[in-house]
Amino acid sequence: MYDKEKLEQIKQDNSDYEADWEKSVEKLAAKGKKGERKDKFVTGSGASVNQLYTPLDIDVDYRSEIGFPGQYPYTRGVQPNMYRGRFWTMRQYAGFSSAEESNARYKYLLEQGQTGLSVAFDLPTQIGYDSDHPMSEGEVGKVGVAIDSLADMEILFNGIPLDKVSTSMTINAPASVLLAYYIAVGEKQGVTPDKLNGTIQNDILKEYSARGTYIFPPTPSMRLITDIFDFCARNVPNWNTISISGYHIREAGSTASQEVAFTLADGIAYVNAAINAGLDVDTFAGRLSFFFNAHNDLLEEVAKFRAARRIWAKLMKERFSAKNERSMMLRFHTQTGGSTLTAQQPDNNIVRVAIQTLAAVLGGTQSLHTNSKDEALALPAEDSVRIALRTQQIVAYESGVTETVDPLAGSYYVEALTKRIEDEAWTYINKIDELGGAVKAIEQGYIQKEIQDAAYEYQKEVESGKRVVVGMNKFQIKETQPKGLLRVDPSVGILQAKKLTEMKSKRDGNAVQAALDELKSAAKGNDNMMPIMLKAAQVYCTEGEICGVLREIFGEYTPIQVL
Repeated sequence: MYDKEKLEQIKQDNSDYEADWEKSVEKLAAKGKKGERKDKFVTGSGASVNQLYTPLDIDVDYRSEIGFPGQYPYTRGVQPNMYRGRFWTMRQYAGFSSAEESNARYKYLLEQGQTGLSVAFDLPTQIGYDSDHPMSEGEVGKVGVAIDSLADMEILFNGIPLDKVSTSMTINAPASVLLAYYIAVGEKQGVTPDKLNGTIQNDILKEYSARGTYIFPPTPSMRLITDIFDFCARNVPNWNTISISGYHIREAGSTASQEVAFTLADGIAYVNAAINAGLDVDTFAGRLSFFFNAHNDLLEEVAKFRAARRIWAKLMKERFSAKNERSMMLRFHTQTGGSTLTAQQPDNNIVRVAIQTLAAVLGGTQSLHTNSKDEALALPAEDSVRIALRTQQIVAYESGVTETVDPLAGSYYVEALTKRIEDEAWTYINKIDELGGAVKAIEQGYIQKEIQDAAYEYQKEVESGKRVVVGMNKFQIKETQPKGLLRVDPSVGILQAKKLTEMKSKRDGNAVQAALDELKSAAKGNDNMMPIMLKAAQVYCTEGEICGVLREIFGEYTPIQVL
């Protein structure tokens, strides 16, 4: 950012200033005052923080490494005018109990000013079981909405025109099934697939390394993902076909640099798989999206987002020879850090979420979900959700940080942090390349071990008091039992099973069997399975039936034990 002559002058000046600063610290010590609060200062990820930063700490070229927003390498954002054009999509993650109750919550959020939907599915739906399966007992509707078939999806989006909203669906192993249901609902509303907008998470690799809602082994799972890439490129062009997720990697305990590295390594694996399946990079890469966490260290998080954009742009241009500018743009959704919320003094979580919201916005997110204050205790109550949404709206309309693009650019500290995270992430990416890519690294337990080690170090610091968590290990108070928490009615599983039985009694059994037989043949061969999934959805095959066929052909994944 400075020419050599100016840097030499700054270096000389800095040396003089540093000598003066050391004298001032000595004077404080002589007066019995401690010069520093701690022996060592670190970021939220544990990286050392200097006492001060100067131009000498920014070893980057402005034009090639920082540049302008909307231009390669997109360090400063993927749109030229960012939030001066329009705000990010305010997309509150929601879903619980039945499709009817979740539909009511979606309508409430839209009335409160939410600008996009984000669907949370219950655990049975996430792992491909119908609500009446023995494995589903006690889990139906608990952590998300129960979706067994197109009938439930119709209820979920009843009265919500799918050509007027953008919908994100957090679903992975059975992503193709839920996407097929969504497309079928659109068709019933008279909305053709090319008019649908949204995102499906569809990121199975992070399930193996950090989260756990997998079904099939990696190879057939990657085939399902690339089938979606191909199908949507031809039929659902405005759909983001994957949301490559660092969120769950961070929730599992990774550092900021690991979150970037492991997420982008997964992205490399998906791009390679699609290319190996015969797809041209510029036909699908523009619809790839990412999903990151926002934690409490405001400036480190801002730097993380900027570094991720820069790395991805370089990867797509230099490694994959992408020609389309959109293929090089890392567009991402952010969710505030669930693992940072405390059950103790839950009102404190409102402040944490506000800081994390600022980090996401200052880092240039395209959409955002803000967690609610009570999520360390239960699914969020309606008033908690409203406060979480209002947090985004206050940042958008009142904070002033949206009035200019990338307002922290040029900060010596932020630019130095951006470069540090980029360098550390590249080191991990190169290591994963040496191991044979993300799939091989996961199969060998490398990524899992790195995350586990980072999580262990963090937990040790919290338990020792070295890392302060306000209200939990310091500044505690005597608290009463929390009131007004949302509780899912345990009878929802019984009611959902009853609805499922009634739906099956009314559908065309022959059409169902024919669709499942066709899917089995396709799974055994090499044809794209998405058109057949859509046929199965349209005749009301259940998710459990569809996934049951795939389990029979593909088998189930057994995780390795990481020591």
